[in-house]
Amino acid sequence: MEGLTPLLLIFGAIVLGAMSPGPSLVYVSRIAMARSRRHAVAAALGMGIGGVTFAIAAIAGLGAVLHYAEWAYLGLKIVGGAYLLYLGIRMWLHAGRAATAPEAVATGSYGRTLAAATLAQLSNPKAIVVYGSVFAALLPASPPLWLYFAIPPGIFAIETGWYLIVAFAFSTSRPRALYARFSAWIDRLAGTVLGGLGAYFAFDGIRAAVR
Repeated sequence: MEGLTPLLLIFGAIVLGAMSPGPSLVYVSRIAMARSRRHAVAAALGMGIGGVTFAIAAIAGLGAVLHYAEWAYLGLKIVGGAYLLYLGIRMWLHAGRAATAPEAVATGSYGRTLAAATLAQLSNPKAIVVYGSVFAALLPASPPLWLYFAIPPGIFAIETGWYLIVAFAFSTSRPRALYARFSAWIDRLAGTVLGGLGAYFAFDGIRAAVR
């Protein structure tokens, strides 16, 4: 079937990109330990929605935009990095509070977790680069029509499936017990990693913009 090989290559590259450590992994695993499995599942769905959004944008020419309009790429990198830095700072400021406030876990909005995770994924410069480069390199110049309809659900399944694995793994009793004991340190570590990646992306974008 025409287009099957590019489809499988795209899916394979996105699987590797999703599984590689980055801000989204830190975000979902921390929610799984600090809040609840249902919140972590909501976060996984948010990552899937973010992935589908990137896939649709990539099909529409995200790779070409990032290649020919460097200012757009740098702008996305700076804004996305700044948002990740903001999330990291919030984790530092609220370190350990989730473990001592179980009522917040019980009454928290899953919809809010879904929206926050989607925004975290969309602000991830790593994901922007992965999707832009993968689709620019592997999507045929004139793909068959069915490929346009096959890619988004496949991407959703890949992103959501991987982060569901993360959600279930980190919401088991042992990681949650570890979090309950060392919540402040774990939150600070997660905040440092998330904020550090965000600062790196943002300042790297600023440095490239002022050259």
